[in-house]
Amino acid sequence: MSDQTDAAPVAARDYSRTLFLPKTDFPMRAGLPTREPLLLERWKDIGLYEKIRAAAKGRPRFVLHDGPPYANGNIHIGHALNKILKDVVVRSQGALGRDANYVPGWDCHGLPIEWKIEEQYRAKGKNKDEVPVLEFRQQCRAFAAEWLNIQRDEFKRLGVTGDWDHPYSTMAYPAEARIAAELMKFAASGQLYRGSKPVMWSVVEKTALAEAEVEYEEHVSDTVFVALPIREGAPVELANARVVIWTTTPWTLPANRAVAYSKRVAYGLYRVTQAAEDNWAKVGDSYVLADALAEGVFKAARVEAFERVADVPAASLAGLTLSHPLHAFDPGYGFAVPLLEGEHVTDEAGTGFVHTAPSHGREDFEVWMANGRRLTEAGIDTRIPYTVDADGMLTEEAPGFTGRFVFTAKGDKGDANKALIAALTEVGALVARGVLRHQYPHSWRSKKPVLFRNTPQWFIAMDRPVDALGNRTLRETALHAIEQTQWVPPQGRNRINGMVAGRPDWVVSRQRAWGVPITVFVERETGKVLRDERVNARIAEAFAAEGADAWFAEGATERFLAPDYDPANYEKVTDVLDVWFDSGSTHAFVLDDAQAFPGLAGIRRAVDGGPDTVMYLEGSDQHRGWFQSSLLESCGTRGHAPYDVVLTHGFVLDAKGEKMSKSRGNVVAPQNVIKESGADILRLWVAAADYSDDLRIGPEIVKTFAETYRKLRNSLRWMLGSLAHRVPGDDVPFTEMPELERFILHRLAQLDGEIRDAYAAFDTKRIVALLNGFMTGDLSAFYFDVRKDALYCDPISSVTRRAALQVIDEAFRRVVIWLAPVLAFTAEEAWLDRYPSQDGSVHLQTLPETPAAWRDDALAARWQKIRKVRRVVTGALEIERAAKRIGASLEAAPTVYVSDSDLLGALDGVDFADTCITSAITVRAGEGPADAFRLDEVKGVAVVPERAEGIKCARSWRVTPEVGSDPDYPEVTPRDARALREWDAAHPEAA
Repeated sequence: MSDQTDAAPVAARDYSRTLFLPKTDFPMRAGLPTREPLLLERWKDIGLYEKIRAAAKGRPRFVLHDGPPYANGNIHIGHALNKILKDVVVRSQGALGRDANYVPGWDCHGLPIEWKIEEQYRAKGKNKDEVPVLEFRQQCRAFAAEWLNIQRDEFKRLGVTGDWDHPYSTMAYPAEARIAAELMKFAASGQLYRGSKPVMWSVVEKTALAEAEVEYEEHVSDTVFVALPIREGAPVELANARVVIWTTTPWTLPANRAVAYSKRVAYGLYRVTQAAEDNWAKVGDSYVLADALAEGVFKAARVEAFERVADVPAASLAGLTLSHPLHAFDPGYGFAVPLLEGEHVTDEAGTGFVHTAPSHGREDFEVWMANGRRLTEAGIDTRIPYTVDADGMLTEEAPGFTGRFVFTAKGDKGDANKALIAALTEVGALVARGVLRHQYPHSWRSKKPVLFRNTPQWFIAMDRPVDALGNRTLRETALHAIEQTQWVPPQGRNRINGMVAGRPDWVVSRQRAWGVPITVFVERETGKVLRDERVNARIAEAFAAEGADAWFAEGATERFLAPDYDPANYEKVTDVLDVWFDSGSTHAFVLDDAQAFPGLAGIRRAVDGGPDTVMYLEGSDQHRGWFQSSLLESCGTRGHAPYDVVLTHGFVLDAKGEKMSKSRGNVVAPQNVIKESGADILRLWVAAADYSDDLRIGPEIVKTFAETYRKLRNSLRWMLGSLAHRVPGDDVPFTEMPELERFILHRLAQLDGEIRDAYAAFDTKRIVALLNGFMTGDLSAFYFDVRKDALYCDPISSVTRRAALQVIDEAFRRVVIWLAPVLAFTAEEAWLDRYPSQDGSVHLQTLPETPAAWRDDALAARWQKIRKVRRVVTGALEIERAAKRIGASLEAAPTVYVSDSDLLGALDGVDFADTCITSAITVRAGEGPADAFRLDEVKGVAVVPERAEGIKCARSWRVTPEVGSDPDYPEVTPRDARALREWDAAHPEAA
C-alpha cells in the first residue's frame, strides 16, 4: 500500500460555512420524561381526540371494546402492556383508514373493591356487617371513583388516546340498569335457575367464587388411604374385604355418600401377609385395589409383604354397597355407601376407587346426580348434605365433628383434618396417611385456599335448550360462536373452546353487598322465579335513576311488585351478581344501548348494521374470564358472540422469567420506567415483543430498548437536519433519479405493503423489526452514509443532491406515520418539527399511498449484489482503520477483485467509489491475491486496500490528484469548485 498522500495546503477560507450540514432543533437527547407531558397537554388543548373522530367520520369502523380493569389501585406493568397494545392497535387501524375509536372503561363492583373497604374496617376494629348496606355501598362507590380517576391519569400518561372524558363504568346508574336488564333476560328465557351444587367457596371472603377468580398456588394437604367394608350381598371371596379410597381432603369424609370405580380399570383382591404389629394395615386384612396401584398403596401403608388373592372384575362391583368408614365412630354414618361407575376414575393415582362426596366436588356431584333414579329405587337417600357452613365449620350433618374448622376465618388450616384422622385411626379405617405438596385453588384476592362446598346458588344453565336460541343450548350456541370468531393468536380458539365445552353451569350469585343485585323475586310457595315485564320495567327504570341501591332501599319489594303482586308471597333475592357477569354485559351498553351512555355513540352499533369489526384485547387469562363471560352473556341473550376478533397477550415477568412480587423485590413499575426513560420506551418494548407469549422486563431490558430508540431517533434527527436544505417543489423526475435513490424508493414501496399487512394482522413486533431494520440498516448504515458527501458538498443544482433530499423527504413522511402508533410522542415531535402547525398532528394522518412505479424488483436485486460487494470493501477498510494505516475511508483507494460474474455485472455503471465512500476504487475481474481480504459469506470477492494518491480536498476531504484543477479554487476538487461557485453566487455578501 502506498504511503504517499500529499498534504493539503493550509486553507485560508472556512469551507464549513459552504457545506449543507444538517440543521435542526430536534434534539439528540429526547428528554422524554419532560417532553411527553407537554405533548399530552398539546393534544388536550387542540382537542386531538375530537379531531381524530371528525377525520374518521364515514370510514369503515373498527371498535376495540375496552376490557374494564378494576378501579382499586395504581396500574402495574401488566396494565401498561395491555393499554399500550390497545393504543397501538387503535392508532394503526386509524392509520389504515378506518374509523377506529377507543372508549376506556372500568369494572367497579365486586370483591376487589369491597375487600379494600373491609380492610379499612378491620384496621379500625369494626365489623362490616354492622354497617347499613347502603352506607357500605356508598363507601365502595366513592373508593372506586377515586381510583378510577387515578388510573385514568396513569393510562393517559402512557400516551393512550381515547374518550377519557366519557368513559364507561359498571357502577354508573345506566350501566347498573342495563346489567340488571340483561340478567332478567336470562330469567325470562328460563336459563336462570336456583340450584344447589358444589361451588368454590372462600371462607375468608364468605362468598362463592368463579373459576376466573381463583389461582392455583402450592399447598400442603393431608392425605389418607381409608378402607370401607363391603356390606351384605358381596361374593363369598369379598365377604371380609374392604375397598380402599384415597383423598387429599379428609374433612370431606363426613359427606361421603358413594365410591366410584371404572370398568376400564383392572382390580384385584389383595391380602396383607407381613406387617409390623403397630401397623394400621394388619396381617390378614383384605383390600380391593386397582392392580396398577396396589404396590404403591402397600408401600404407603408400610406393608412388608402382600399377595394377590383373586381377580375382581369391575362388572362384579356394580350394585355392591359399602359401609361408611366412620360407621363405627358415630351411628349417624350408618347408611349404605353404593359403588357407582364413574368416567373420571383412572388407575394413574390413588387406589382405583374415588371417594365421592357430592357436597364437595363437581365430578362427585355429577356422578351422584346421574345415578339418582337408581339410588332412589334402591332405597338410598339421595339428599346432598350440607356438611360445611359459610365459615368453613363442619355442621351438625357431620356427626361427631360439628364445630371443627376446615379453614379458619383467616384462611389458615383448621382442626377438622386432625379430628377426622384420629377418628379413622380409632375405628381401624385408616390404612395409611401422608402429606402432599400440590397446586390448590386459592382466592386471587385474599390469597387463601378455597374449598368446594354445596350451597344454594343462582346458575345460568349451559345445557338447557332455549326457545330464543332456536332450541339450542347456551353451550352449543357459544361453541358455534367461537368458530365464527377470529382468534389472535389462533391457538386462542382451542383454549376457549375446551373451556366452554367442559365448563359447568355458570354460578352468577355472590353473597356480598357491592354489586348489581340478582333482580328476581321468588314465589315462596312454589319456588318459581317471577317473570313479568311490568316488574322488570319498574326495576330498570329505578336503577337508571337511582342505581342498584334502589334494590336495597327500604320498601323495595313493595315498590317493584305492587300493585300487581302481593309482596308477602315473594322473596326478594339479596345475592349480588358475579362481577364477571357485570363485565360480560358491558357490550350491552357500550356497543348496543342507544340511551345508556350518549358519550359512546362513536362506537355503538348503529341501525345501519354497526361496526365492521369489534375486537376484544386482553391477557390470555381472560379466556376463562372476560372473553368467556362476554361470550356466554351475549350468546345467551342474542345468540352470537359480542366480538369479531379476540387478541390475547401474555403476562409480564421479570428479566429472569420469574413472576413479579413485592417480596422478591423484582417488580417493575411503569411509573418508574416513565419517570426515568419515558413512555415511548415502554411503548417500544410492548410493540417489539412477541405478545402471544409472556414478556420479560427489567432494568437491562429497558436499557436495550432505550438504545434501540436512540438509534431510531437519531435517524429521524438526521433526516430533519438534512431536509432543512430542501427547497419545496424542487423535485427531480423519477426517471432522472440516480439508481441509488430509485432503490430506496423501491424499499419504501416494498415496506408500504409489508407495514400495511403487519398492522392489519396486529403483528406489532414485525412493524418494529421492519422499521428498525430499514432505518438503521438501509438508511443510517447505508444510504445516509453513502449520500452524506453529495448532500453536504454537491452544488445546489446537483441532481444527485436534489434527488437525495426528495427521497429523504418521502422516507421521512412515511417512516414517521408508520412509527406513530408505536412511538406516539416521538413521531408527533418529529412531525411537528417538519410540519409546524397550530393544530396539526401526525395522528390525523393515514398511511400515505405509494406510487406503483417505485417498485422495481430487478433494480433491488442489482443493489443487493452491489451491497454484498460493498460489505467486503467495508470489512477490509475497518481493518486498515484499526491498524491506523488510514483514518477516514476517503483516504483509501482499494482494488476489488470479483470472480463471481453475476456480482461483477452488477457493478457495471455504478460509481463504486462513491458507494464505498472512498476517494477512488478499482474493480477487476479475477480471484485476487492470496493475501487479499475476503468474507466467508460473500464468495468471489477479494479486496486489496491501498491509500489514495493525491491531495486532500480542503472542503470535502477527498484525496485526489484533481485538487487544484480550478485556478479560482485551488484547494478543492473540481466538484467542490462548482459547488463553491454556485454558493458564492447565491451568497454575494459572504464572498
